[in-house]
Formats: sequence, structure tokens, C-alpha cells
Amino acid sequence: MNKPTIIGIAGGTGSGKTSVTRKIIASLEEHDITLIEQDYYYKDQSHKTMEERLKTNYDHPFAFDNDLLIEHVESLINMESVEIPTYDYVNHTRSDKTIKIEPKNVIIIEGIFALENEQLRDLMDVKIYVDTDSDIRILRRMARDIKERGRSMDSVINQYLTVVRPMHLQFIEPTKRFSDIIIPEGGENIVAIDIITTKIRSLIKKV
Repeated sequence: MNKPTIIGIAGGTGSGKTSVTRKIIASLEEHDITLIEQDYYYKDQSHKTMEERLKTNYDHPFAFDNDLLIEHVESLINMESVEIPTYDYVNHTRSDKTIKIEPKNVIIIEGIFALENEQLRDLMDVKIYVDTDSDIRILRRMARDIKERGRSMDSVINQYLTVVRPMHLQFIEPTKRFSDIIIPEGGENIVAIDIITTKIRSLIKKV
């Protein structure tokens, strides 16, 4: 198999990254695709107390083990399988379980900081930023955290104002300039997704 085509998909929380990713994968169903979610690579915190773990800012680049992610992507490029970590959100640390990932034609790396690390960006063939208005993103995050994570509305709003929004403005929004293409309104932008999948197909044929 030839060198995999590496796609990076970034954007703020609730921007529609996951919808874009799913639609790209569906549009490229004739190809073998591996999806790596950056959230798998939250740093191991087993050496910390639970009180210390609860103070972790998951919206800061330092929360992620980019060295391991880069190592794994380089291994996949070299046609080597990897065991990617998983995260235990109950105990706020890395779990003992891993997921075996095989090299595929296309590797998609998705996460809020997918374009933040220069070394990781340099491995990518296509860099995508999903850009959605902040009011839509906070409503989506609120709906998700209340429904799926049992959070109260007040706690979600407080976290957004004190952590999520400042981190977005400081670290995520600036990575837009590193992207090859910006997709407004996420998965609803069918034209942009068609353009991206056409480009990805052309890259796959070249390698």
C-alpha cells in the first residue's frame, strides 16, 4: 500500500467537526479510512490525586499527549499498526484499554487542537478548519453536556465563560490560519464537503 493521505479536521467545540468527518468518510466509502480522535490522547493522570485531576483544563493544548499522537501517525505512515490509548472520563485519566489501528489509505485526525501542533500539521496532506458561530457552538455544547453528561445548565454556562471561550479565542481560533480550507457551518455545507472529498481522491491517486 502507498503512503496514507493524512487529513486534519479542527474547530471549536460544537462546531460540527464530527458531522464533517462522518460525511467525508461516507463520501469516501470506496477507500479504507482510519479515524483518530484527538480526545483519545488526553494525558495520563494516574500519578495525580482525584482532586488534582478534576482541576485539569481539557480545553488547553497541554491536556493532550501530542508526542504520542505524532509517534502513532508516523508509525501508520510507515505502514505499522499502533495501539492507541483510550480515556476514562469517570476517573479522569487514561484507561488500561487500547484500540489497535491498522494502516489505511486515508487517516483522519479530528480534534479541537488538530492544527495547533506544528509537527503534527507537517504530517498532514489536507488541513480543514470547521468554522461555526459561537452562539450555535455554545447551544450545541449545552445540549450535549446536559443530555449526555448530566451537567446543569448553570455549570455548562460557567465553564463556557471561564474556560471554553477564553481557550477557544487564545488557542483554537488562531489555528484557522493554518488550514487549507475553512468550512462555514460544519456538516451542513455540502458544497465544501464535495470539494474536499474530490481533492482527497486526487491525492490518493497520486501516491
